[in-house]
Amino acid sequence: MKRQVLVAGAALLAATGGLLAPSAANAGQRPTSGSGPATTVPTTVHPATKVPVMTGGGGAVSSVDETATQVGIDVLRRGGNAADAAVAAAATLGVTEPFSSGIGGGGFLVYYDAKHRRVQAVDGRETAPRSFTSTTFTDGQGKALDFNTVVNSGLSVGVPGTPALWDTVARRWGTRSFADLMKPAQQVAEQGFVVDATFHQQVADNATRFAKFPATAALYLKGGQPPATGATFRNPDMAKAYGELRAHGVRSLYQGTLGAALLAASQHPRTSDGSTVYPGQLTARDLASYRALLRTPTSTSYRGLDVRGMPVASSGGIAVGESLNLLEAYDRQTHQSISDVDEAQYLHRFSEATATAFADRNRWIGSVPGVPTRELTSQGFANERACALFSPTAAATRPLPFGNPDGSYSCSHPAASQPAARDDHGTTHLTVADKWGNVASYTLTIEQTGGSAITVPGWGFLLNNELTDFNFVPLTAGVPDPNLPGSSKRPRSSMSPTIVTLHGRPVLALGSPGGATIITTVAQVLTEYVDRGMPLVDAIAAARLSSRNGVEQAEPAIYDGPDGAALRSLGHVLSSTPEIGAATGIVIRPDGTFQAAAEPVRRGGGSAQVVRPGG
Repeated sequence: MKRQVLVAGAALLAATGGLLAPSAANAGQRPTSGSGPATTVPTTVHPATKVPVMTGGGGAVSSVDETATQVGIDVLRRGGNAADAAVAAAATLGVTEPFSSGIGGGGFLVYYDAKHRRVQAVDGRETAPRSFTSTTFTDGQGKALDFNTVVNSGLSVGVPGTPALWDTVARRWGTRSFADLMKPAQQVAEQGFVVDATFHQQVADNATRFAKFPATAALYLKGGQPPATGATFRNPDMAKAYGELRAHGVRSLYQGTLGAALLAASQHPRTSDGSTVYPGQLTARDLASYRALLRTPTSTSYRGLDVRGMPVASSGGIAVGESLNLLEAYDRQTHQSISDVDEAQYLHRFSEATATAFADRNRWIGSVPGVPTRELTSQGFANERACALFSPTAAATRPLPFGNPDGSYSCSHPAASQPAARDDHGTTHLTVADKWGNVASYTLTIEQTGGSAITVPGWGFLLNNELTDFNFVPLTAGVPDPNLPGSSKRPRSSMSPTIVTLHGRPVLALGSPGGATIITTVAQVLTEYVDRGMPLVDAIAAARLSSRNGVEQAEPAIYDGPDGAALRSLGHVLSSTPEIGAATGIVIRPDGTFQAAAEPVRRGGGSAQVVRPGG
């Protein structure tokens, strides 16, 4: 089988400048104080360069945003490690990508700890109030509440997990104080950043929602208009929020001043026109009991590589892993590797694999006891599913039936199928690697682009609408649904931060935004790189197909081209969509150098940098 683990890339000049003070400690040591002031932090945020690929040494960062990437690079350049850089860059994304991330959201991080040669996962997913039940999102007669009405209300708001995740990662693996790591984001919020076309368009697309809530309208719709592309956008209230976190730590959100403001905003949402929206059910007890949780990552062997991903409450690691196992099963079934078939046949196999994985995801994965992770990611289960459903010459009829991951596999033909679940939406992703060998892959979100549309008055950050990731009612009557709401439950996610190792050492880290398309994007980038021989930046840029057990979304290059025609001739039902995902990734080479890669075009293009550019 063809396998590409190393790729070469063009070296580009990095922007200069720094935001964090150098540490007297080296990467393996803790600072003597967990909350000491960053007295030598520069007060000027230096301009950054947005390029999609960069190769060199010293460490690497890749994200959708040049300012956040630059912050991460500055942390590495001044002696911080991958944990430090990931937290500081993510906090900055909360300023520059506020409609996809921030203090009011949640996320998942997969981390390779070089000292212990171990991959671990951190679950910073939002949680439901204790008061939630399986019927919270119904009208009392079993009918689901209107989705958009719930989204734009306090009822959609879960306990934010992002600050707790930052604190957990900084304490467990970092070398800088939490206060230091929040400083760059505070500076960016104070001094401002240049509005790009994506920021402008995201406000314009959400203008009606944002106008409904006074604090959001005052921040993002001054004069009733979105911020102009090219203008400098400042958020002094958010700067104050980061200052509060620097002064009092995450306790302020979970037991203090920020938490009180969050509860007031979610429990009693104020509207511009005086209309009533659903109040939130979060309480001070819900906030105080929140914890970011350490998890054991999923693990899937693929082409001799070990693919490590996020477990429940995310479905990402399981669904990506099952998709990869199915592709290997198709190879054996057809006696032909996907590295050797034409592009249309590759896309056909990829579509069948991800549709099958989504059928099993929707039936089996949620924050419930007994999720059969080991079986869902086993090759035996994939072989059974391939035998029952796959043909190289015809697409299986959607929706595909779900399988039975019971550990006893033959070639059974299941009959029960379910409709596709509702997709989640807005997200962002960053990838970091340092010179000591530590690697972070981190996906974070506030769910829908713009979250609940509720900005916490006086503090400048949007609240999530993560609880609408629950299924409001069971997908199928009479079939257990693992993703119904529940007391203190974490809704199912599609976020798929991924680290790939070879003989225990990381060789690739990647992830993507995009709601449910995250799973298909990560799987496609990974297989385009590993199996199809593409350099990582080309795999990220390649035209995408997202098949999630319903009508398949295809970008125009596929939909309007010969591959789309070939797929339709096999029975695939395609719909055209402008873009899918916006991945970032880093290749880690045996000689200690890196190739950082980001999206060249989607969402305005991403930003990839290394500490020391060079061949």
